[in-house]
Amino acid sequence: MMQPSCLSSEVEEEISRHPCYSEEAHRFYARMHIPVAPACNIQCNYCNRKFDCVNESRPGVVSEVLTPELAERKVRGVAAQLMQLSVVGVAGPGDPLANPEQTFDTFARVRKHVPDVSLCLSTNGLTLYRHVDEIMELGIRHVTITINAIDPDVGQAIYPWVSDEGVRYEGREAAELLISRQLLGLEMLAKLGILVKVNSIMIPGINDHHLTAVSARVKELGATLHNVTPLIIAPGSQYEADGRKAPRPKELLNLQEQLGRGGMKVMRHCRQCRADAIGLLGQDRNPDFPLEAMEAEPVINEEARAMFQSELDIKIRERVLAKQARRIQTGVPKARVAVATRGGDKVNQHFGHATEFLVYDTDGTDVQLLGVRRIQAYCHGKADCNGDKAATLQEIITILSDCRILLCSGIGEAPRASLNKIGVLPLVRKGGIQEAILESVKYSSYFENINISKG
Repeated sequence: MMQPSCLSSEVEEEISRHPCYSEEAHRFYARMHIPVAPACNIQCNYCNRKFDCVNESRPGVVSEVLTPELAERKVRGVAAQLMQLSVVGVAGPGDPLANPEQTFDTFARVRKHVPDVSLCLSTNGLTLYRHVDEIMELGIRHVTITINAIDPDVGQAIYPWVSDEGVRYEGREAAELLISRQLLGLEMLAKLGILVKVNSIMIPGINDHHLTAVSARVKELGATLHNVTPLIIAPGSQYEADGRKAPRPKELLNLQEQLGRGGMKVMRHCRQCRADAIGLLGQDRNPDFPLEAMEAEPVINEEARAMFQSELDIKIRERVLAKQARRIQTGVPKARVAVATRGGDKVNQHFGHATEFLVYDTDGTDVQLLGVRRIQAYCHGKADCNGDKAATLQEIITILSDCRILLCSGIGEAPRASLNKIGVLPLVRKGGIQEAILESVKYSSYFENINISKG
């Protein structure tokens, strides 16, 4: 069922250029995370921050930590080149509010030199209540708080300790303090009209059955959006030692559907970005903008940026209007479609190279994003595709088993045959995702008309 928008027209307008808050915006607008906050004041059992792991894509990971001065230089350089940059945020690699001087100095510099971008802050919320005035003064309109539990008995299985003003709290006491501070900070921000997104990590066996209560509580306190993401277990973390597993895609989807039925606006397009990510969601271009290549005083053409983004706004409005016009009862059963993409709202990735699939439902007139499913790439090299390919392929097939169609820019015969056997039709396409999905629906009855047992 299509989830109705629960946001006012004023809020919809304010988030229209924020790729995390708006599903439509994430197809066109870019974000930039500035890694200026290395320290953290809590420990999470799923986390083990590493600053130099360029191959990992998860929150808390960066290639280098910048000073506010260097961050200013990099933001100005990126804004001069990336016309669709609309949001600049601080999300780590630790907690921004455990590094308040660096964080707020950076925001002040960005606000002064690149005033057309929105400022965004992500935090665990432990000391949020102390910084509400600074957030308001700097014009930070979007704040994300990670809230994984509202019950300390659940929270103590997630957070072994928190540290505040030189005092270390452990166990249930730590969880109780953190939760109380998170909810207080959320309530204070919401009352001031600041848009708050709550992130929650779905941890099977720990908080998976508790997140409905979390969603109801944060909605009551004024959160704008709830983003539930699957557990990513960092190497060397406590959860890795415990042998914990990430939730299956269907479990995550079912939970998101349940939260949506509760009236909360649910984010489904999150990519769990690194703390130094640049570009469209699902497309990290940080390596394209090395600091050493930035000019000392880059020239930002504000008029060109405004014109470029106005054109993007028109495209988004046209898409929204077209989608609204298609929302009619057709009686056509929905088909679930997986898409291999490198970003840019296009089908543009080979099956073997994909590390995630976007999954949609469509009835032939409307296209609804259900979420992102991460996988291990089937091929790891250009020619040899080393690794346990059979096991990797079986895992991918399991993840895609509820889909009817797979869209990709190319696929080998072995995965094609394996997908056919479970009733998934791989189609090689290129171009816009929505157009390709709507065009592919005519094949949705393919497996009802042929014998798929021939392998």
